[in-house]
Order: sequence, then C-alpha cells, then structure tokens
Amino acid sequence: MSIYLTAIVKSKIEKKAALKAVLLNMVSHSRKERACIQYDLHEAEGDDLFIFHEEWLDQNGLDEHNQQSYILDFVRTSAELTEEIIIYKTEKLV
Repeated sequence: MSIYLTAIVKSKIEKKAALKAVLLNMVSHSRKERACIQYDLHEAEGDDLFIFHEEWLDQNGLDEHNQQSYILDFVRTSAELTEEIIIYKTEKLV
C-alpha cells in the first residue's frame, strides 16, 4: 500500500538559496530510489516555503529512504537552514 507524505519546509530568510540547493539535491537522489513513486518539490510564490509531495511504494521503502546518507545529512543540518519542518502522512481519498 502506498505511503503519501506532504512536507512543508520553512526556510530561514537568509538561508533560502542554500536550502533550495539542498532540497533539489534530495529530489535528485530520492527519485532514483526503488520505492519512490513521486517526489515533487514546490516553492511557494513570494514566501520562504518549500513543499514536498511524496508517494512511496510501502513503509519499508519509506524507512529505507529515511536512512539514506543525504536524508541523514539534511536532518543534521536542517536547524541551520530552516525555521520549521512539518510532515503530514496522509491518506489519498480520490
């Protein structure tokens, strides 16, 4: 069963460009993972928000994703780049 996530990442104003580069790198790597069905990054117009829409094949695939070096590196450095990160695990209705 697919796993759906929406992640909202608020950048520190002075770190927006650096954060965007890190997030784009995550997209590049994540899309290559065997369990990745969808991994899209959006930038809110006129704001310091980035939004991920993700779909994973199953929980095991998501767990593997969360152990990748580029994800662990982001987790370690996220406090320097972000104001807030909110992740929603959702259920697709239609």
